[in-house]
Amino acid sequence: MTAAPAHTRVHDRLAHWANATPDGEAMTYLNRTWTWKEWDERVRRAASGLRALGIGRGDVVSFLDKNHPACVEISLAAASIGAANAIINWRLAGDEVDYAVNDSGARVLFVGVELAPTVAAIRDELTQVEQIITVTPDGAEGDEYEAWLASHEPAEAALDVAEDDVCLIMYSSGTTGRPKGIMLTHRNMVTHTIAAHDGWGFEPGDKSMVSMPLFHVGGSSYVLFGIHDGIPSVMTREPDGASLAGAILAGANRTFLVPAVLAQVLQAGPDAVKLFGALKTYTYGASPMPPPLLRAAMEAWPDTDFIQVYGLTEVGGVATHLMPEHHHDKDHPERLLSAGIPLPGMEVRIVDPATLDDVATGEEGEIWLRSAQVMKGFLNKPEETAKSITEDGWFRTGDIGRMDDGGFVYVHDRIKDMIISGGENIYSPEVERVLAEHPAVMEVAVIGVPDDTWGEVVKAIVAPKPDVETSEQELIDFAREHLAHFKCPRSVDFLDLLPRNPSGKILKRELRKEHWEGRDSAIV
Repeated sequence: MTAAPAHTRVHDRLAHWANATPDGEAMTYLNRTWTWKEWDERVRRAASGLRALGIGRGDVVSFLDKNHPACVEISLAAASIGAANAIINWRLAGDEVDYAVNDSGARVLFVGVELAPTVAAIRDELTQVEQIITVTPDGAEGDEYEAWLASHEPAEAALDVAEDDVCLIMYSSGTTGRPKGIMLTHRNMVTHTIAAHDGWGFEPGDKSMVSMPLFHVGGSSYVLFGIHDGIPSVMTREPDGASLAGAILAGANRTFLVPAVLAQVLQAGPDAVKLFGALKTYTYGASPMPPPLLRAAMEAWPDTDFIQVYGLTEVGGVATHLMPEHHHDKDHPERLLSAGIPLPGMEVRIVDPATLDDVATGEEGEIWLRSAQVMKGFLNKPEETAKSITEDGWFRTGDIGRMDDGGFVYVHDRIKDMIISGGENIYSPEVERVLAEHPAVMEVAVIGVPDDTWGEVVKAIVAPKPDVETSEQELIDFAREHLAHFKCPRSVDFLDLLPRNPSGKILKRELRKEHWEGRDSAIV
């Protein structure tokens, strides 16, 4: 394989492989495959098209669709001219989509035809969007995106694009219950790409399976791995069983997926288990991995290298990893419950959140991270940024954990009320805000409870108003009218009063206790 030079911007490697191995396979999606030269040309045409729409350095465009190489093309094209792509979760409800698009300041919106009705319903609310371009899954005749690409000549990357220019905006739930735009720079993403696939060992003939949603940092950061190393990628539109199987049959042998997918494969029968045994590397993360599931997977696929990762969108993805050799360390079996060791260049502190002093080895505290991966900040929220990043560059994760004497990080709980279900981040105040609007609800607390498939699922604990009747299903249906389904409670418990401390704060730890007690799983 041709050695690639060092690079500082996310689009540099694509241009390198287009010159070094122009006819090599770069990306396969559904029934289409592009070489490195073809894919680079598409990105450069997109850059030209964006410039024609008045997009330049510091501007934002947005993408709303299920997985599609066009999303990666727009990310790289925007990055190459100093702009950023704000990738929106396609599973959001309409009022959530308009909030994110408007908050990002996007002037151009690319939307999949399946999502076009959602956008049409909120078009009048998208006051900053000047142009909407639709994208079909298969590039069929009449595809606006394909016609737009074809109408522009390939452009060269801007020479003044800097490492600290924002290239991606990813949305994650925030402390107010509204999502926050996380600004990730070229430096963040290039640093992450180099550090996070340390130990992967891509070899000639390998193919990378890209199945995590691109609106998730695990998708948009992971897709850069293949581009970095000049390895072909096979992208699936969704991480369903048939699509994953098709990608493996197409030669994909290294991937990153959430534990819930692994559980579905193991339950699908011997043929599926045998097929997935072709994977050389199975990296998992973004939600808790129940130990019984991990042990079953390791037994089913003894020749597969398992890598666990812990991270956050605010650091571009991965912060620590538990490498294959750590999964089989007979001297330290307890480390199978850890999140592994820090990535190269990643500093970790465990800090007492009250005193802000480092705690002793083995004691619990808040996990702080420092690296060139740490985000530039929250979009349009300097005060929130200042709360999360110290003056000397430490990012306060809001996760509670500890570090052992070997440098292995264990993640036990969250200061923030974040629930991670199937790799999706759900912030409980956002769900509480909706349920509190129901006429029967006096007060509500939302927590995550363990689930063998999804890691965690949402549960609501409701204190109803006196003499007002409601039911579990009524409240779940009410939530589904206003929120994406993955954010809605799967179950509802009723109490006369919610437990509180002397200052009046609801004791969510007490509400969680009965559900998590006795479970020896780490939150990753």
